[in-house]
Amino acid sequence: MIATAERPARSGPNPLHGMLLAGTFPLFLGAALSDYAYSTTYQIQWSHFASWLIAGGLVFCGLALICALIGVFRPAKSRGLAVFYFLLLLVTWIFAFVNTLVHARDAWAMMPTGLMLSVVIAVLSFVTIWIGFISRKSGGQS
Repeated sequence: MIATAERPARSGPNPLHGMLLAGTFPLFLGAALSDYAYSTTYQIQWSHFASWLIAGGLVFCGLALICALIGVFRPAKSRGLAVFYFLLLLVTWIFAFVNTLVHARDAWAMMPTGLMLSVVIAVLSFVTIWIGFISRKSGGQS
């Protein structure tokens, strides 16, 4: 008789997807804080920091978006939640892309639109992480 151990149920996204997803929030939050720092000090370097942080957030968010798209086509019990998660991540990426276009303008011209978009994107990325890690269950016992 051969004894086999059962694998415990895994919850949350796979490790690569989780790392990419978790990388988006600090970058977008840093961009929002940099925009706030620019709005209070008017030192142009803060707007450059925000632009670079948004670019990094776009890279992480785009790669997490690809992982989420793959997750939509996997067999799962909660396909509706996977589609909602993918769409929320897509909306976050689109808003971040628009925010990069806003930040490409002159530092004075990007205010207050850049700050408002950065705050909205930071909140959206937090909600996306919440759904991706807490509500979305993958794996389980067959």
